[in-house]
Amino acid sequence: MDVFYASLISLFVVFVSFSLHFVFYRTKPTVDTNLPPGRTGWPVIGESFEFLATGWNGHPEKFIFDRMTKFSPQVFRTSLMLEDAAVFCGSAGNKFLFSNENKLVHVWWPSSVNKIFPSSNQTSNIEAIKMRKMLPNFFKPEALRRYVPIMDMVTQKHFENGWEGKDQIVTYELTKNFTFSLACKIFVSIDDAERVKYLSGPFENIVIGILSIPIDLPGTPFRRGINAANFVRKELIAIIKRRRSDLAEGKASPTQDILSHMLLFSDADGKFMVDTDIADKILGLLIGGHDTASSACAFIVKYLAELPNIYEGVYKEQMEIAKSKAPGELLSWEDLSKMKYSWNVACEVLRLAPPVQGTFREAITDFMYDGYYIPKGWKLYWSANSTHKNPEFFPEPQKFDPSRFDRKGPAPYTFVPFGGGPRMCPGKEYARLEVLVFMHHLVTKFKWEKIIPDEQIIVNPMPSPAKGLPIRLHPHNNKS
Repeated sequence: MDVFYASLISLFVVFVSFSLHFVFYRTKPTVDTNLPPGRTGWPVIGESFEFLATGWNGHPEKFIFDRMTKFSPQVFRTSLMLEDAAVFCGSAGNKFLFSNENKLVHVWWPSSVNKIFPSSNQTSNIEAIKMRKMLPNFFKPEALRRYVPIMDMVTQKHFENGWEGKDQIVTYELTKNFTFSLACKIFVSIDDAERVKYLSGPFENIVIGILSIPIDLPGTPFRRGINAANFVRKELIAIIKRRRSDLAEGKASPTQDILSHMLLFSDADGKFMVDTDIADKILGLLIGGHDTASSACAFIVKYLAELPNIYEGVYKEQMEIAKSKAPGELLSWEDLSKMKYSWNVACEVLRLAPPVQGTFREAITDFMYDGYYIPKGWKLYWSANSTHKNPEFFPEPQKFDPSRFDRKGPAPYTFVPFGGGPRMCPGKEYARLEVLVFMHHLVTKFKWEKIIPDEQIIVNPMPSPAKGLPIRLHPHNNKS
């Protein structure tokens, strides 16, 4: 609730300071063009508060569906993050935005992102292209095969240190530790537990700050995000300098992780990235590589606790794999390919609790959509929940049903937890592997029950249990 009150105070300050001056503020008159139906809300702040507040109350889809019903199920106008915006809804909206990347639209992030990642200008399409040229080397199948045994070792260590011998644990705290430890190991080859813990502390504030209202005042989520990012960036630059020295002396491998690759990567002009640029990119990867996955893992624990029949299906599949392994033998790529039901369960969790609620694009030219005029410069938002929780695409959308992902699975552009099109998350397969390895050790070692039966869910900006999902553990007698 501290985030809620800090944001509320910040919004109040902005409203009192600027509302009179901007009472007639609009970027374009609406009389000459057929803009999408909707409303822009309060002067300056628009509907940002309502947009964020529905997430704080655990129902981010409410903002979307209320306006789909009132204005249009295809596209509606609003004002978010101090910008005129249109929200594109349904599979048609997703398809349009994903298919027109760098044609009619390109990626856009709120100004808060540029403040938190100042050196590399993460909203730049040039920077995005650079990243997508580098990352495939680490997320292609042959690289992912190498990660599986490493993931298995890190996961075993995580459960030994954090879960085993405990009567009760707080799930979300541990899943954040797990995914961050894994990201540190695979991205920058850091596996010292104390070092990982030292680096992990500020990350929650960074993530909240990235999608907060960009008001740089003491005590606001935005200011805390900036301070936390500056702290981690300083630590990463020190790590980068040491790695650069180790590479020069032959003490580190050029192919050992993403950090080494970034240090040795040059563009078409032969230019290498500077340390601050690399630090920002590693910072972004650590956020993407751990925060979304930690939310997914926590909600897997939640749903398996609530649905014994689903748990039994996952347990049966995972025990068949566990029994096929020799003592001490690590999981392999082939083992993970057998976890079909478990991945269907994980996908249903991602449908009901998508870690990424949606992202923004920007119109790079005027265009028409569904008969409405979209001006150049408008910010365009797609929402996972406009399809994930829509009965048009998923009958009985609140029902947990892994069979939705059997055979061909959902229709195109309806299941979008990783985005879509050219900007689909390049770490999708990496996330699949870490989630499945986590599920394997989770169910082969434990059954569990929730301590707070009706724990509230908060979305800020990712879904999380309000009290961290405390559970009571019941270890199995078998050894996986």
